[in-house]
Amino acid sequence: MSIAIKVPPVGESITEVTISQWFKQSGDMVSQDEPICELESDKAAFELPSEATGILTVLVAEGETVAVGTVVASIAPATASTATAQKPVAASAIASTPTQQKFEQTSNTVKETREIRVVPFGESITEVTIGTWLKSDGDFVALDEPMVEIETDKATQEFPAEVAGILRIVAQEGDVLAIGDLICKIEVTDEVPADSGKTADTPAPVAQTASAGSTSATSSHAAGHPSPAAAKILSEKGVSPSDVSGTGVGGRITKQDAVEAKASTPANNGSAGTASTNQAPAAPAAQGGSRNQRRERMSALRKTIARRLVSVKNETAMLTTFNEVNMQPIMDMRKKYKDLFKDKHEVGLGFMSFFVKACCVALKEFPQVNAMIDETEIVFNDFCDVSIAVSAPRGLVVPVIRNAEMLSFAGIEKTIVELAVKARDNKLTIPEMTGGTFTITNGGIFGSMMSTPIINAPQSAILGMHNIVERVVVENGQMVIRPMMYLALSYDHRIIDGKESVGFLVRVKQLLEAPERLLLEV
Repeated sequence: MSIAIKVPPVGESITEVTISQWFKQSGDMVSQDEPICELESDKAAFELPSEATGILTVLVAEGETVAVGTVVASIAPATASTATAQKPVAASAIASTPTQQKFEQTSNTVKETREIRVVPFGESITEVTIGTWLKSDGDFVALDEPMVEIETDKATQEFPAEVAGILRIVAQEGDVLAIGDLICKIEVTDEVPADSGKTADTPAPVAQTASAGSTSATSSHAAGHPSPAAAKILSEKGVSPSDVSGTGVGGRITKQDAVEAKASTPANNGSAGTASTNQAPAAPAAQGGSRNQRRERMSALRKTIARRLVSVKNETAMLTTFNEVNMQPIMDMRKKYKDLFKDKHEVGLGFMSFFVKACCVALKEFPQVNAMIDETEIVFNDFCDVSIAVSAPRGLVVPVIRNAEMLSFAGIEKTIVELAVKARDNKLTIPEMTGGTFTITNGGIFGSMMSTPIINAPQSAILGMHNIVERVVVENGQMVIRPMMYLALSYDHRIIDGKESVGFLVRVKQLLEAPERLLLEV
């Protein structure tokens, strides 16, 4: 009886997929778990594996769009001639069917199949993105061995194996999964293969004779075939998979292989003006200049940042108020004590510690600025967990200084340095970036004169610092030159009124222009 191969559910919001490519044709012999086609949704591309060993019949052509649950192919049981492959045969016959032999050997040792699902990563995280698979389908994984990188909107973490066994990948690179969704399966085996990095695909009785056919054993359906993520990168670069050597299991082209692949010349990839002018009239190319374009896949972090920023603009009554601060008193204090401070505390005295301390004092006096909305309730926080916006290689991250109101200037500076180093090395953890009550961002380090920062939801306010510029101001009726900085407070007008927002910013200004107030608590 034939087995119907249906389009599996790939996400709550995805109702249809497109058959982008068939790896096998009607009449071909396929093995269980062998990829037979590639499906594309509006979010990602993934491979559809065979559910059994047998003869494939293709029912839906490439390029067609079908709904989830549609039968796209069928697999007829193997005939008597193919069934004899399960019996002891000569070494040459074993070498000629490496994929089938691999399936037979692993299936005989499987005790149970463990499903590996997405675990909760934090209170505010409801979905994750499959980053890079560190292991390939069919590899043996040890207990607690990292299998895949999981990307959230806040960090990238390695996901370890819960048991030892043979890995069967379900979710492909780039897939977006909800908490609890299936990532992969692990077939728990009776014994660990001799080579723990590979599957036990060579039976012991014929190990020596099969070595002669090692070339054919490594040449499988995966050889020269890119993963979905790799295929997309190669397509964007204009590189043919035949020009790339795969380093994955069975010669598969991995994402890293695609990233390192050299792009073709403009004449080959059609990105120059010659190919485009054959299709439609175009403007004359600039003489002596390049007309190349390149595309890069938006990272999961960048996509989440974009989605959340738009969400904040649409779902909050955001307003911004401005003020300016004379930074001369703080600069004089830093100049006088920075050497003593560094000798004693082994950390530099920066501007950020003054702003954090000033904000903590102001947040205590204006608790609405430190609050947040939870449906129909306002949640007030009696502590100050200050988020500091940091530009990291992967994008903007916002680690949190816990109970900043309890820390000294040295404690704040040390915490900032520690978090900044972790952000630079992509080592920030989820708990280190969640739960803030107020955010400070410093665009001045990049030369920004003035901006309107966007609130870091679910917080209700964010303070924007800017560059320090010497300007002429009036003091006691005299025009003097002072180092001035513009401050911007963006806030959610649903719970913070103008009185509180302006009062908060004025209080921060007072504390910064007279830093001794921070010590005297006045």
